[in-house]
Amino acid sequence: MDPVRNPYAPGAGQRPPELAGRDKELAQFEVVLERVAKGRPERSMVLTGLRGVGKTVLLNAFRSMAIQRLWGTGKIEARPDQSVRRPIAGALHLAVRELAPRHRAPERIDEFLGVLKAFMARDPKAAKGSGVSQLGIDVPMARGRADSGDLEIDLTELLTDAAAVAADLSVGIALFIDEMQDVPTPDVSALCAACHELSQNGGPLIVVGAGLPHLPSVLSASKSYSERLFRYVTIDRLDRSAADVALLAPARREGADFQAAALDALYAAADGYPYFVQAYGKVTWDVAATSPVTAGDVAVAAPLAAGELAVGFFGSRYERATPAEREYMRAMAALGDEPVPTAQVADELGRKPSSVSPARDSLIKKGLIYSSERGLIAFTVPHFGRFLRTQPG
Repeated sequence: MDPVRNPYAPGAGQRPPELAGRDKELAQFEVVLERVAKGRPERSMVLTGLRGVGKTVLLNAFRSMAIQRLWGTGKIEARPDQSVRRPIAGALHLAVRELAPRHRAPERIDEFLGVLKAFMARDPKAAKGSGVSQLGIDVPMARGRADSGDLEIDLTELLTDAAAVAADLSVGIALFIDEMQDVPTPDVSALCAACHELSQNGGPLIVVGAGLPHLPSVLSASKSYSERLFRYVTIDRLDRSAADVALLAPARREGADFQAAALDALYAAADGYPYFVQAYGKVTWDVAATSPVTAGDVAVAAPLAAGELAVGFFGSRYERATPAEREYMRAMAALGDEPVPTAQVADELGRKPSSVSPARDSLIKKGLIYSSERGLIAFTVPHFGRFLRTQPG
């Protein structure tokens, strides 16, 4: 069929043509927005799941919902080697700029920008001239507010002041944090403390995070009350009906269709993971000569799609690992696709657990594996074990 009209979109964080199977999560966030707008207490929200299940897509959908309600919004992507001070400052600057044209008291906006400028000035990189100037804030720097140098104090004061600006307009501010598990440990503690303060004083500012399955344990290790501070939502693979809708709805808008046997084969290949659904759907569309798409078309397309995933989705991650790390992951894969005990991986390698822990720790830092619970590890990417078992040793 015409590749120009191919409706499928396998991409990192790219919204699929049909956001199927996520009505429950969208409805939950709608309730959060409504409650915050009415001044009712509501927890911030955290999405967790493996890579490829659509966490970033949902995060962006939530942001669009907030924007439609005229909220101020900002988004960052956390990095393990970067403090959140500068990214959060930039995100809140954007959020308040969205609110500023509707605010009747320009001096209130300037007051907040002065505090934001002071917050940025405490970043070590600001001394090199790369911090405050980039935000283009031309108001005087505030004194005595969000400028202590203690991130927990400063972030709490900054978020409180941002919430107050939003409250003037009877709206809210939503701060979205992708890859939240990569926020440095001290910054996680500061962020939780700031959210705790906001929840207590009812400020209309929420944090919406997305991260790997071990994110709740990262937050809990930082602040014990984080278990009650956030609403945790697990994002998993699509069920059969939702996966079918993700394929059928875009195709039918283009005047095409799938035979039932083709949908059976595609679900077996993609296993319901949204990224894989898009990847197999895209290649199958290009392979199929006419509509409806048949099981034979899927049979031809599946190896091609698997090859593309082996290079772009799996291979790019495999290449980031050192030889010792690859050896560790191959041992994990040999033990199956479920979370495995770290001691069992060491046994598979014929080595002591302490001698392989550096490779394990490095893989966790690189986001290739995670500790699902104490003593257990698993791949962050679905089907990664299957991919490794096809690679030469």
